[in-house]
Formats: sequence, structure tokens, C-alpha cells
Amino acid sequence: MEKKDKSWVKWIYWFTFAVAVILVYKTLDSFNEITNFIGNLFNILMPFIIALLLAYIFYIPSRKMESIYRKSKVKFISKKARGLGIFTVYVIVIILCILVIKFIIPNISQSITDLFNNLPSYYDNALNTIENADEDSILNKINAEEIIKGLQDIDLSQIFSMETITQYAKGVINIATGIFDFFVSIIVSIYILLERREILNFARNLSSAIFKHKTYKNIGLYFRKTNEVFFKFLSSQLIDSILVGVIISIALLLMKVKYAVLLGFMIGLFNMIPYLGAIIAVAIAILITILTGGISQAIWVTIVIIILQQIDANVINPKITGSSLMISPILVIFSVTVGGAYFGILGMFLAVPICTIIKMGLLDYISYKKDANHNVKNVQV
Repeated sequence: MEKKDKSWVKWIYWFTFAVAVILVYKTLDSFNEITNFIGNLFNILMPFIIALLLAYIFYIPSRKMESIYRKSKVKFISKKARGLGIFTVYVIVIILCILVIKFIIPNISQSITDLFNNLPSYYDNALNTIENADEDSILNKINAEEIIKGLQDIDLSQIFSMETITQYAKGVINIATGIFDFFVSIIVSIYILLERREILNFARNLSSAIFKHKTYKNIGLYFRKTNEVFFKFLSSQLIDSILVGVIISIALLLMKVKYAVLLGFMIGLFNMIPYLGAIIAVAIAILITILTGGISQAIWVTIVIIILQQIDANVINPKITGSSLMISPILVIFSVTVGGAYFGILGMFLAVPICTIIKMGLLDYISYKKDANHNVKNVQV
């Protein structure tokens, strides 16, 4: 009887193994279809992902406003404190967005239009400057002939061709679709904030029903750690980027750099992507300054931006963040590169906190294994 039971278990084992091999083969054989399906599903769910992100960002401000309204002696206000708190936060955000659209966006839009309209003349001026440079100038020392050849190889007609314009039109349509999805996200985020207690209770009850008590406690612990990492990163990066954008814009305005607000806004926006974002934005700003103001102004702009970036990295950002996420620059660059390759801008932005959480989990696992087996060598990440 015991021998039959063992053969039955052995048969089940090999059957399961065969099914697993078939599933792996079918998965690899249909890899493109699966990735397309996941990509389409991700695009469909994007408004809801953005809604979760908005609800997450506005959770603490709305909770603060709710606590203020609950202290009101007016019964209607205290009873509807949650709804009024959410409504107040969204009204403040909408007013701020209107102010940005009214005073900042037109300036930036005008700068972009002017830049594209004058790009051919800036291009010609740059060529003339390089061709007429003195023998002892810095341009000749960096192989001016190669620069001229590279610039002459640029075909401006291709940049402004009908195909490019069609791509721009498609981009406009995508922007319109994105605006619609964003409004859907706002509505969904409001409902998430209104029903956050019910959602969290459901998640807790589901986790408690599925997992053992110890696993349930670990899930709660990691949820709190994840929440701390994400909120610290999102809030600090947003505030820091706004400050960097404003400071650099003011500095460039004082230096009388053309398109100062546009360049400052761009650097602040790209600053939300750690390391790579700032490098890309500064490189673009220097290139635009070379075309519009010449080499000497570009050098001074480079020096000023580097100084301001160092002040931000060593003084402003640590004050805002409070403490570092404790992740090395190599991991930051790797995570941002991988996140951008697979999930675009959103992937680049969220790559660092996700990588931090993965690292935190690995360190806890290593610590657990070391406690379980004292013979494991000391591993340092």
C-alpha cells in the first residue's frame, strides 16, 4: 500500500513537471503576443494607475483638511468632513494649475514657438561662428572642421518634413487622449480617497484570510515601509524640482539668457528623474544657449547650473528628503535605464523607489538567512 502511494506521488510530480515545461515552452513561443497583451493591458489600466498615484499624493493633504473640518461646530461640516477636505485640496490644486497655465505656460509656449521659428537662423549663425573662428580660439582646438561637417550633415528639411508634421499631429491626438484619461483619473482618484477606509479594510481582511498570521504581519510591515519610501521620494522630488526650476530660471534671467524660463522649467522637470534627468536637461540647455548666445555665455551658464545643482544636491535636497533612500548611484542609473526602456517616463520616475524596495527586501532576506544559518558569509550590498 505504501509503495502504491509513493508511485502515485511520483506520477503526480512528473506530470506537474511536464505541464510546467509545456507552459514555459508555450510562453516563450508566444512571447511577443504576451508582451503585446501586457502592454495593451498596461495602457488600458493607465488612467487607474494615475488615479492611484493622485490619490496617494493627495491623501495626506486631504486627511489634514478633513481633521480641520471635523473640529467645526457646524454639524453639516463635521459630518461631511472627508468630502469637504478632498474637495478643498482639489480646488487648491486646480487654482494652482490655472495660475501656472495663465502665467507660466504661455511664456514657455511662446519660447518654444520662437525657438523653433528661429532655429534655422541660429543654425546658420553657429556655422558662421565656427567657420570664422580665430586660429587660437577654443573652437579650433576641438576640431572645428569636424563640427562643421557634422552640422552640415544635418538635414533641416527632414526635421520639418511632411512625415514629421504627421508625427506631430499624431502626438497632438495622443495628448488629447491623454487629457481625457487624466480627467478620468481625477474622478477615480476622488472616489478612491472617499472610500479609502473601505478599500484598506478589504485589503487587510483579504490578506488575513489568504495568508498565515506571520506572513500577514510581514505584509503589513512591508506595506508601511513601501509607503514611507514612495511618499518620501514622490513628495521630495516634486518639491525639489519646483525649487530647482525656479532658482535656475531666476539665475538665467539675471544672466539675460534667452529662453531662461523655458530652460529653467525644463531642468526642473527633468530633475524629477534622478541623475540622468539632470544630465540630459543640462546638456540640452547648454546646446540651446550655444545656438542663441554663443560659446562664452554657454560656458557661464554651465558653471552657474553646475554650482546650483551642487547646492541642491548637498543642501536643499537633503533638507527636503530628511534622509537618503540609501541606494548607490550605480543602482539608480541602472534602475532608471531599465524603467525607462520598459515603461517610459513613468518607469524612469518610479524606478528608484521600486529599486529601493527590492533592495530592502533582499537585505531583509539576507539578514533572515544569516540568522537561520550562522555559517553564511557576511554579504554586503
